[in-house]
Amino acid sequence: MSKRTEKTIVDIAEELKLSVSTVSRALNDNPNISARTKDRVKKMARKLGYRPNALAAGLRNNKSKTIGLIVPRISMFFPAAISTIIQNKLQEHGYNLIICQSNDSYEQEVALVNTLYSARVDGLVVSTTLYTTDFSHFDVFKDNNIPLVFFDRVPKDYNVKVIKGDDYLGGFTATSHLIEKGCKDIVHISGPLSCNLYLERVAGYKSALQQHKLPFRKTRIFYQELTRDNAWQTCEKIFAQKPYPDGIFASNDTTAITIMEYCRKINLRVPEDLKIVGYSNDPRTEIVTPPITSVDQYPAMMGERVVAALMELVTSRQTGTPRYSQEIIPIQLIARESSAGATKAAAKKK
Repeated sequence: MSKRTEKTIVDIAEELKLSVSTVSRALNDNPNISARTKDRVKKMARKLGYRPNALAAGLRNNKSKTIGLIVPRISMFFPAAISTIIQNKLQEHGYNLIICQSNDSYEQEVALVNTLYSARVDGLVVSTTLYTTDFSHFDVFKDNNIPLVFFDRVPKDYNVKVIKGDDYLGGFTATSHLIEKGCKDIVHISGPLSCNLYLERVAGYKSALQQHKLPFRKTRIFYQELTRDNAWQTCEKIFAQKPYPDGIFASNDTTAITIMEYCRKINLRVPEDLKIVGYSNDPRTEIVTPPITSVDQYPAMMGERVVAALMELVTSRQTGTPRYSQEIIPIQLIARESSAGATKAAAKKK
């Protein structure tokens, strides 16, 4: 069996009796080439199975027209929603997207950064792992003036473009909401404090308790990866003995939904016996019973701002004046039945 030979623009030129330069310009939609010639060339390219060599083209013009994206897990609602927006917006600017998952492994994140650098991406967008505290593996992008944007899970004191949610306000708002609904004993289930998100949400939780003159108790806060299994195990600890809390602020909606399931198991009524607030406004929070109050992080807005910032860096790279800054995306509490009940003001009127 003969080995298949990759077709080139030389083969197209020979078939059509055209010059190689004419074929090349036709394939690249050069305005100086007639529409009829472009049509003939493209039809022949399809017939021969010609595939353009994007890498070779990138080497020639120093642009791959490709952006790398590293997210913790594409299965999670928030990174999945943002990834979709980023891809759609980049396509409007003529860029393709390579999506990679770190699976919350620092070692995997380091390997992916090196792989994407070797692939000559024109820029990199990253939401880091839960455990990334050393960001030196990104230096190869900074040192070579390749656009680099961090979002959601972001570094501290690392001179890059950062776009993040207002997680302190999110934690403060979620906790204050529970207090205003009459809760006095509020548990917070947080992610690991190695990640900026949870540091700030915990700070917001503590500030809300302090402002409303409620005590902060270390036994009422739990730090863990926010998976269903971990949430279930934490519920077993929380409800192992009375008194039960009257409110729980969970740092993601998977945890909030799991708490709801556990409450059904032990016949605890939501919101009568326990009020729950989650985080991210995952679509599942609207369809469970009762629907769960959650903090909306506006993933569409964040995704759009990520691409806008990246394109600004692409432009500033060409002028040699990269711009680094931090941008905060707002949050909004979406109140639903899981935290329903009389506010303090309403209770005083009774």
